[in-house]
Amino acid sequence: MKVTEQQRAVQEQVRKADEARPREEMAAAMQAGARRYPEPPFPDQQLRKPGIEAEQQLPPMYEAPYYRGSGKLDGMKAIVTGGDSGIGRAVSVLFAREGADVAIIHLEEEQADADATRVAVEGEGRRFLGIVGDVTDRQFCMEAARRVAAELGGIDILVNNAAFQLHVSRFEDLTAEHFDLTIKTNLYGYFHMVQACLPHLRPGSSIVNTGSVTGFEGSSAIVDYSMTKGGIHAFTRALSGSLLPKGIRVNAVAPGPV
Repeated sequence: MKVTEQQRAVQEQVRKADEARPREEMAAAMQAGARRYPEPPFPDQQLRKPGIEAEQQLPPMYEAPYYRGSGKLDGMKAIVTGGDSGIGRAVSVLFAREGADVAIIHLEEEQADADATRVAVEGEGRRFLGIVGDVTDRQFCMEAARRVAAELGGIDILVNNAAFQLHVSRFEDLTAEHFDLTIKTNLYGYFHMVQACLPHLRPGSSIVNTGSVTGFEGSSAIVDYSMTKGGIHAFTRALSGSLLPKGIRVNAVAPGPV
């Protein structure tokens, strides 16, 4: 049989197969994983700040039930700011699964969420410490770091994660008060916590800053937030060089929508 005839024969076979069983097309974006994820449309819900995860109609999935720890953080002590919910809770739980004792910093209004994180961390067999306070308050950050070092026996990891974000449809409606709160939380908070924890960190310790894809690409509805995340990426790069002689690693994670 000539090559041309072979190609045409295969083409006809594929045509008939396509007619018999049309290809399934994606109707929307999907997430792959070991378990099924919720499918849109999602509940149209807006929570009052600071946003209580326990009040969400569609609770975030943070347990990662198929993830097995391997002792990567065995015996280490970690601080996670904003560790009561969202990314912070997921980090706290999986740090515990990897063997770390975990302290979280959260706002007073978020106690129910913090309690859920405590149950999850202790369920992994690790110690938990919850501290109520505001990372924009420098003195509080200093006291929190001293308390964690005293009660957990040191600090090996700082995860700067607490942040403020609020969408504004028009740039003209971004007030100075709003802008100031975003800057104070997202930049000053990271700065305060690093300086607070630094006396307790040793060679081999780590600082991980939560950045964002908006720090690279920007987002028209969150200009202030995007600016702070870009600042966090620059802060991470500069700080890593500053702390290199001390043997302390500094990195950032820049997720997309979560």
